[in-house]
Amino acid sequence: MSKKTHITLLSLFLICTSFSALAQKYRYIMVGNDTIPVIDLPVCVVGAYSKPPANLTKKQLRRYKYLERRVRKVYPYAQLAATKLKEYEGELALLTKKKDRRKVMKKVEKALKEQYGAELKNLSISQGKILLKLIDRQTGRTSYELIKEMRGSFAVGMWQGLARLFGHNLKAKYDASGDDKMIEQIINRIEAGV
Repeated sequence: MSKKTHITLLSLFLICTSFSALAQKYRYIMVGNDTIPVIDLPVCVVGAYSKPPANLTKKQLRRYKYLERRVRKVYPYAQLAATKLKEYEGELALLTKKKDRRKVMKKVEKALKEQYGAELKNLSISQGKILLKLIDRQTGRTSYELIKEMRGSFAVGMWQGLARLFGHNLKAKYDASGDDKMIEQIINRIEAGV
């Protein structure tokens, strides 16, 4: 065989292997005799969340930006709480005794305190209120329900009383279309990458 034939066969081999690699990496659909590639593009939101609501007065815009700073600070903690809760739900489902469940929850609480306790202690009261709402949004359970599950009825009663002193209710549900509409808009902007 000549050198030109070797190069041609090698090129053909490389092209075939690269097409087989591409076929394994990408999805495609067949329509009749045509092959159409399926490409997933990242989500790009244009306009809807790129700016704060336009119909706000100066005072409302200042409040919106204040709320936005607070939400941006505590949103990662709410996501972390939801992730940790999902991690341990499988383990908790296997346990039937309340005593065993509480041991696991105390272990989770201890790990979170060691890692994030100092940062969470520095949150202001308004940031704490927002964090509680966001945890409800992320987990689908109120703070009252979570504390009751982790610590029991007596402890949740004590924490509910303390929260009431500061003007908050641990039983309050997150309301994306009502009281917490602005928080939901801010979270949508965060998730859209704005």
